[in-house]
Amino acid sequence: MKRLCLLLVLLLMAWGTLPSLAQEMMDYPSDLTECEVDLTGETINIFHFGDLSGPYAFITQPVVSAVTDAVNYWNGRGGVCGAELAQIYEDTGGSREAAQSAYDRFTSTYGDQLDLLLLYSSDDGELLREQLAEDEIVSFISAGSIESLYGEDGQTPGWLYASNPLYINQFGFFCQFVAASPEVFPDPVIGFVTWPNAFGRAGTEPAAREYCGGLGVEVLAEPQFFLPTDTDILTQVQNAIDDGANIIYTNSLATGPALIAGTLVDLGLEEDIKLAGVNWVMDTTVGLLGQRVLKPNGLPSVDGMFGSMPFLWWTELSHPAVQFVYQQFTINERGPTEQNIAYLVSWGVVDSIIETYVRTANRAGSLDAVTGADIRETVEAMDYAILGGLMHHRFEEGMRDATMNRIAVLKYANTTMSGPATEPGDALLVDGPAGKMFVPIIVPLTDFMPVPQLRGQ
Repeated sequence: MKRLCLLLVLLLMAWGTLPSLAQEMMDYPSDLTECEVDLTGETINIFHFGDLSGPYAFITQPVVSAVTDAVNYWNGRGGVCGAELAQIYEDTGGSREAAQSAYDRFTSTYGDQLDLLLLYSSDDGELLREQLAEDEIVSFISAGSIESLYGEDGQTPGWLYASNPLYINQFGFFCQFVAASPEVFPDPVIGFVTWPNAFGRAGTEPAAREYCGGLGVEVLAEPQFFLPTDTDILTQVQNAIDDGANIIYTNSLATGPALIAGTLVDLGLEEDIKLAGVNWVMDTTVGLLGQRVLKPNGLPSVDGMFGSMPFLWWTELSHPAVQFVYQQFTINERGPTEQNIAYLVSWGVVDSIIETYVRTANRAGSLDAVTGADIRETVEAMDYAILGGLMHHRFEEGMRDATMNRIAVLKYANTTMSGPATEPGDALLVDGPAGKMFVPIIVPLTDFMPVPQLRGQ
């Protein structure tokens, strides 16, 4: 196993287990392009909308916190090239109708100011794909579907750019890992138990099954679907197992992976059936929600779940990007449940937006002169280490999603924080709002490597 990553360092610090990371303010970690134009008196608006109160709320709410903290950080230091930062956002509650309404309001209200828009979900990306292209608005999104990024034919790059690899490519990458690990996954058969939306279905395409089959990893043709609101999925899990699955893979988040893991415990199959999923299964929320059901060995139900990790994580504290975001999180007194993917990655998104506007304003001469087409030109020409290496911004030759990934496993810390716990007796327990809590950790199992490109197959 690679280096151990403690997932909730701040949780421990807040409850008195660890000291503060640093006493002095850290320098901003990115090597931003030098300003050639004075933007004093102008404003760089960070526009975003999405589900902040519906099924994705567990994940997305820290987006607002991170953008708020980033805006305050820059405005407290004179802005960006003299321009103030501001955020303009709406909660759509996971409704397509509300997303369309928000888009209509944004475009009608802000007109030429709206050149760059942050979206949260693949469904919103698919809904707005053609409208963004028609209105010449660039959109950054954490991870889009094939249709949202490349169109119905999977070959037509649009105006959306994803900071994570496509979910189908993440799944193909997981199949590579399974094929290379026969001691962990003997005679592997993967069954999808997942959500029925665009996000949930990713990887269920025939191209993914064919690719994985070529590696010696069978994938069941029929996925089992459940809704984010479901609380009993015994039938779906049992169906996958009856069809031969000894690995369950999910594109769900927060309650979804925890519900599957708890169901496996209820069936007494937690040791026989492996559980894995897209990068969101590695999120803080899953590590916390997975403690509602314990395995017979006394550890949380999601202990041992595999997932993608296409960015640095909170406790890779040797990296300046993680150190900086961690310090800002602490200074702004954010709560433990906000220490998730969304907060970390959103700081990176703001950094990418800033770099995009600086480069574009340098070329255009002012913010008022910047157009969406100018933004797109900048985005596609950039080869940029976001926050100095948290993620990488590179969209050349028609690419609309990231290309690097790694596999990790979710475990829980032992009392010495030197590795994973093997039983409750050697597990680190801390006082939480609802009593004693295990401390989730993430253990990277591979280095960053290119994902397979499966969308065009």
